Amino acid sequence: MSRIGLFFASSTGNTRRIAKLIKKRYDDDTMAEALNVNKASAELVAGYTHLVFGTSTLGGGQLPGLSTDCMGGGWEEFLPQLKDVDFSGKTIALYGLGDQDKYPEEFVDAMGILYEFFTARGAKMVGAWPADDYDFIASKALVDGQFVGLVLDQENQKALSDARLDAWLKQISPDFGLPL
Repeated sequence: MSRIGLFFASSTGNTRRIAKLIKKRYDDDTMAEALNVNKASAELVAGYTHLVFGTSTLGGGQLPGLSTDCMGGGWEEFLPQLKDVDFSGKTIALYGLGDQDKYPEEFVDAMGILYEFFTARGAKMVGAWPADDYDFIASKALVDGQFVGLVLDQENQKALSDARLDAWLKQISPDFGLPL
């Protein structure tokens, strides 16, 4: 089994594409193949001590799921399956996709929802990301002036995504026991 689990939920495919870009940067011993949470199980997730979770934010700040027309479901359906999993001793990094121009009042809110869920279950969260260079009004993903994970805006700042992704992966590497 790989050392790091990589899971995502996506409605348009952007979050999946980012997961695949993350996976490309690591070998199979280090990171598992990216897996949509609608194909995952609580037991599979619980088997990893290091995890990367990705999400988009839909509509009025919602998680991807059946109520937001996410085919096959997403985090909305999967989180209840994880409610009894103890994440103590697990290290989790989050990445979130959002549109700061179209949804400035709930920018990457879904990532904030995941953060609250996993911290409430004892996870060590890593990968906080500066909120500078984004233009938005409000976000549930802000804690102490920083985002709780990597934020990518594929609609308005796509040209910045590769550099942001590389910098973030370098940042979380020590927390995951990886060389820089």
